[in-house]
Amino acid sequence: MKYQGSPNFTHAQADKLGVLITNLGTPESPTKAALKPYLREFLSDPRVVEVPRALWWCILNFVILNIRPKRSAEAYKTVWTEEGSPLLTITKAQHRKLAARLAETHGDDVVVDYAMRYGNPSIKSALDRMLEKGVRKLVVLPLYPQYCASTTASTFDALAKDFTSRRWIPELRFINHYHDEAGYINAMADKIRAHWATEGRADKLLFSYHGIPKRYLLNGDPYHCECHKTSRLLAEALGLGPDDYMTTFQSRFGQEEWLKPYTDHTLKALPAQGVKAVQVFCPGFSADCLETIEEIGEENREYFMQAGGERYEYIAALNDDDAHIHFLHTLVEQNLAGWRIDHNSQERAALARAQGAKE
Repeated sequence: MKYQGSPNFTHAQADKLGVLITNLGTPESPTKAALKPYLREFLSDPRVVEVPRALWWCILNFVILNIRPKRSAEAYKTVWTEEGSPLLTITKAQHRKLAARLAETHGDDVVVDYAMRYGNPSIKSALDRMLEKGVRKLVVLPLYPQYCASTTASTFDALAKDFTSRRWIPELRFINHYHDEAGYINAMADKIRAHWATEGRADKLLFSYHGIPKRYLLNGDPYHCECHKTSRLLAEALGLGPDDYMTTFQSRFGQEEWLKPYTDHTLKALPAQGVKAVQVFCPGFSADCLETIEEIGEENREYFMQAGGERYEYIAALNDDDAHIHFLHTLVEQNLAGWRIDHNSQERAALARAQGAKE
């Protein structure tokens, strides 16, 4: 096997610390042609769809990829901006602000980059850039607050697969969740309070998380438990009672049972229960995307209003808010703690030259 090295590597190169933030991904454009390869990559991941591979390959290639790309493209068109996908645009802003904060304390010693698990920029391309710059110790932060095998573990899989082909592997620290970190809880509470300050409170606050099949929970995935802990801590920070909020799950796919209660079913039922005004916040999304802007902000709003609701508001994700960046910076600094880098590579370079002369 031939292992990949860094083309411009030199033994005299200064070592660097690296910070890589990742998110789920986005198609290149809101078109059927762009959605098809993106969905193929996403839905081919065995972490995402735990179905026997041969059966799923037939379903995916002969059914889903002939139907879903067009539907998804229409949905993406409703959220696409001049800068492109909201998720990618926001991730770029998060990267830029986090890099600036880390530069204040580490100068040029830290290289910060971003990548998407599916689509571009890929994890491989980000690692290529970072290792080329001399990153020898790497912190990876998937921007999924709650651990889930379908998201967090899939990101680790992509890293591990990439490393199997590299000659040099950086020392690695992988942040696999932060669902109960005080800074994260407080940033969300402040975001909701700011919304209340201008719009007032509603009858009920829904915390809507991305769903997963129920059998993943039964097989030991901690995602469901971490979502409920986040909701509990956030409700406590906001001073909410048990009747003031609910935890629900959105974005189902396929026919099997997923985590309940379902967000759409809940919103359709609430008006008949006397709840005429709701606000929805999505604690599991670090950046607004199709699932928050279109699914929660538009589609589920229609369900609620058509069922007799009178007031519906989606409270935006933390995105690149200063409080969010401050928390991410603190979290990264905690995971960089104790790492030292070699500023003096002269000895290493001299040894390499001596070795070269012998040969």
